[in-house]
Amino acid sequence: MKKKPPIQLSPNRVIALGFLGIILAGAALLMLPMANRSGRGLSFLDSLFTAASATCVTGLVVADTWTQFSLLGQIILLALIQVGGLGYMTMVLQAALLLGRKVGLRQRSVMMESVSAEHLGDVAALLRYILAGTAAIEGAGAALLALRFVPELGLLRGIWYAVFHSVSAFCNAGFDLMGFREPYSSLTAYVDDPLVNLTVCALVLLGGLGFLVWREVREKGLSFRRYSLHAKVMLTATLVLTAGGTALFWLAERDNLLAGMAPWEQLLASLFQAVSPRTAGFNTVDLAGLTSGGGLLTIALMFVGAGPGSTGGGVKVTTVAVCLLTLAAYIRGRREVGAFNRRLDEEQIHRSAAGVTLYMTLAVTGGFLLLATQPFPLQDALFEVFSALSTVGLSTGITRDLSPLNRGIVIVMMYCGRIGSLTMMMALAQRPAPRIKDPVEHITIG
Repeated sequence: MKKKPPIQLSPNRVIALGFLGIILAGAALLMLPMANRSGRGLSFLDSLFTAASATCVTGLVVADTWTQFSLLGQIILLALIQVGGLGYMTMVLQAALLLGRKVGLRQRSVMMESVSAEHLGDVAALLRYILAGTAAIEGAGAALLALRFVPELGLLRGIWYAVFHSVSAFCNAGFDLMGFREPYSSLTAYVDDPLVNLTVCALVLLGGLGFLVWREVREKGLSFRRYSLHAKVMLTATLVLTAGGTALFWLAERDNLLAGMAPWEQLLASLFQAVSPRTAGFNTVDLAGLTSGGGLLTIALMFVGAGPGSTGGGVKVTTVAVCLLTLAAYIRGRREVGAFNRRLDEEQIHRSAAGVTLYMTLAVTGGFLLLATQPFPLQDALFEVFSALSTVGLSTGITRDLSPLNRGIVIVMMYCGRIGSLTMMMALAQRPAPRIKDPVEHITIG
């Protein structure tokens, strides 16, 4: 009798199941009484929500991190953030290399999908580069933050705070330990502190650029024309989003949240709130007081998110860029889509359109479910949904008021957002491509 061949999971399914396993393990650990400051474990739903938020590097919380969790609980959260930010396959393959085990083609293909690498043979070198680069950047960030936290909090506690916030910022997680001042206050106490603001902004931007862009900049220096199209689009879009977001946030909030601040403080706060929604989750101003314009801008920045193969979420910078380039080409009557004297492949255009469509479908569905079951203001509900789906972690304060059903909905959105909504759907519905094509027929568009 023939044995059945073993079930072969696609890379998308391996990634989806891997993240699910880490979330469930994290939830079990956070339920331990010793992980909680009060000595009483969190409920399963609250632990699951927190573990999903940490692993999906989101930052939405139903309990203030410092108030709720002991040092052990904080260490568990930091481990979940680090694994979630780098991607669990990165950690698995590193462990295999340290143990001297050979990394097979299947594991390499999953890793390639996880970090958006283009070449299978490039994975081992990219893995080493990711880990070394992460350690260097997080270490530098911790050293800079320690200059502020150690004098304020003492040596050991200051170092721990510096390490925790450096990892949380680089991984675009948004978890903080500032609840000892006021629960859920994030970094509002440092709104006028250039060292904390600029260090956190730098960590968020470096984490959100993506591992492949780091390597290109390191290998090719400042010679922009030598960069790949991906790196050129990412760097250009990041500069435009950061500068444009800063100017627009100041315009929307100059007479509201920024009123009474000195001009340089307004600039610092505007810069921080232009960077953080893509997709870090820290805030230095009270987001519950945003104007409608400021709220809409923040939602738009959350929607765009970070780069592919990065520690951030969102629909991705390059996805939005491809859609805008396609629109520009159509308006100009051009059949080919491209930028920087390079033409885009049609498959990338289709994938970008599918990604945006699926993202918006999930966002609208999630927003409707929240509003249909709880009487939230429309802006607050949409803010929460886009924050969860883009793994941002910013909130106007309604997270802890969510019903059990809506907490479950937000967990699903954070999960889909971290592994990628398109990856999630492909993992659930992947089928072999049909060999026979259907006949072409046109429908009326527009």
